[in-house]
Amino acid sequence: MSEHTLLLIRHGQTEWSATGKHTSHTDVPLTGVGERQAHAAGRTYAVLHRGTDPALVLTSPRVRARRTAELAGIPVDEQSGDLAEWDYGDYEGVTTDEIHRTVPDWSLWTDGAPGGETPQQVGERADRVLERARAALSDGDVVLVGHGHFSRVLIARWLGLDVPFGERFRVDPASISVLGHERGAPQIRHLNVPPA
Repeated sequence: MSEHTLLLIRHGQTEWSATGKHTSHTDVPLTGVGERQAHAAGRTYAVLHRGTDPALVLTSPRVRARRTAELAGIPVDEQSGDLAEWDYGDYEGVTTDEIHRTVPDWSLWTDGAPGGETPQQVGERADRVLERARAALSDGDVVLVGHGHFSRVLIARWLGLDVPFGERFRVDPASISVLGHERGAPQIRHLNVPPA
């Protein structure tokens, strides 16, 4: 089993992430704080990636993810639509508190989003990303620059868990999580490491 690792980097703060609004396809830019976080994430990345060039760097096509990679100084090989955030459908731009006023028991993790993706659909997309990442890990580390909820799904699926288990992982803006293996078993090496 490869000793190389998979690094997940969440984009820096946006106006919507700072206020808890669900943001999937809306292209909200980084705030000033988010830009500073992205620069700092680059310093954290320099420590965590062990100084070798990654075999593959993918980013979500959203400007907030692409800009985070740019400011962190991480050259991107390709943008991948499969790395986009969970599609929130009718709940785009709405906070969980606002949703709970009309649907008190709603959970993204079990219910998905009306007009958007179900947990099964987002899990299938995460599995495609991980299949591609695993194929590249034999040549070096793999870096995925993306989003909060989707990164949590990736962590759950890396561990062989169902999508709803992603709720149990925290992934803050511009944080880095590192996934790897120990004796063939998938593991979390570092979770939610804040930008330096």
